[in-house]
Amino acid sequence: MTERPAQRTPNRQLAALIAEAGFSNAGLARRVDQLGLEHGLDLRYDKTSVTRWLRGQQPRGTTPALIAEVFTRRLGRRLSAQDLGLDACAPVYAGLEFAATPEEAVDIVGGLWRKDSGSHAELRKIAFTPAGLVVPSRDWLIGRPDEKVARAEVPVRIPAQGRPVTPRGPVPLDPSRRRAPAAERGPGQKVTGGDLAALRSVGELFRSLDDRYGGGHARQALVRYLEHELEPMLRGTYGEQTGRRLFAAAADLTRLAGWTSYDIAAHGLAQRYFVQALRLAQAAGDRAYGSYVLVTMSRQAVYLGHGREAVQLARVAQQGVGTSAPPVVQTLLHAAEARAHGLLGEVRACTASLVRAERALEAARPGDEVPHWARFFDEAQLADEFGHCHRDLQQFRAAAQYAERSLLLRAPVYARSRLFCRVVLATARLGLGELDQACQLAAEAAGQAAEMRSARAAEYVRDFERRLEPYKDAAPVRGYRDKVAALG
Repeated sequence: MTERPAQRTPNRQLAALIAEAGFSNAGLARRVDQLGLEHGLDLRYDKTSVTRWLRGQQPRGTTPALIAEVFTRRLGRRLSAQDLGLDACAPVYAGLEFAATPEEAVDIVGGLWRKDSGSHAELRKIAFTPAGLVVPSRDWLIGRPDEKVARAEVPVRIPAQGRPVTPRGPVPLDPSRRRAPAAERGPGQKVTGGDLAALRSVGELFRSLDDRYGGGHARQALVRYLEHELEPMLRGTYGEQTGRRLFAAAADLTRLAGWTSYDIAAHGLAQRYFVQALRLAQAAGDRAYGSYVLVTMSRQAVYLGHGREAVQLARVAQQGVGTSAPPVVQTLLHAAEARAHGLLGEVRACTASLVRAERALEAARPGDEVPHWARFFDEAQLADEFGHCHRDLQQFRAAAQYAERSLLLRAPVYARSRLFCRVVLATARLGLGELDQACQLAAEAAGQAAEMRSARAAEYVRDFERRLEPYKDAAPVRGYRDKVAALG
């Protein structure tokens, strides 16, 4: 006698959500296919597929995460595969969630750090998705502040039998000493002022390495530090004030991990770090830093050619802080919007944003209190922004003037920024018909790029070389190519 196959249980959770969303089976299938295309997946689902899911069949691969994202967009709240009665998978959207609580935020970002510090090369190949910018930026803008981030120590109870009973929550690593050994930090250990000072110093160190040598030089070391040092602190014990400062440091270092990932062209991973940095900034109660993270996301969108999304991110950042931010921060926000308009070729909007940025910087005074993360934005940086915008608008004479001014004012420690500006100047000279000078400047930039681990630096040089194609037979261009070839 043959056994009858196990009967599947109808998926009532999915049925209820389909009804709430107002989808037809065919409509849901079509949306899943379209979302798959955003990730380079050629999916062929139809109404029959959805019928099978409703009868209890589990879709394969990353499809559960895609289905969950379709409902998230439709219903305006974050839904997981489990919420739909589907098996969890390694979703393409992992890391793009804007956590509901600080504890959940630590879980998400800690998972990213652990995967990234290991041999998970596929994490660095995840594609950037413009649609993944919508929910986090909206949730940051309209979300309520976290009322509490403090974590109290939970005592370890020793029963009569002598075996410790470990309650839920943070506990000391060594119950007999109530503290982890000094050389090793474990969950439950108290976070001190020295810990916070160390986090700031680590940020300064890795920022300096990134500026000088590119994101690829020390990115992995930074991620390992986050995994082995920062995550145990976040799972440690701390009061409210210390906790806010700890989350602020975590936001800053996570944004930096994203920035270095962006610089090596790991764009999907960088996007996820930026989203998590945004959530950590909310836990810190630091709206200004949240706006800076959004500006960072806007800059990545500009680099990848998503101008409309970049404009929206810059405007959300401005709306989120209003007029309360210091003038230098206001300058940074308006400059980011200008770059996005420049990419789109919107001359009037770009010019208006540049004027607002310039006026904001003029309003800054020497005694103003400026956040440490915004101190880089000075006259040299604003001139750099002007140069990029005028280049994108093909206003080459103005682009050359501002790029030259930026190079004159910019400190040598910002080596990669100087390289970018030198390529902007080379492009402007090329646009003005000054081929010899353009090639000379670009050759200098190519030499610098060869010394860095920066995909962006290499891409700036390649962009200039594409612009050289109409002049490929000219002597200066042949000379340029010889110099680049000699770099190996």
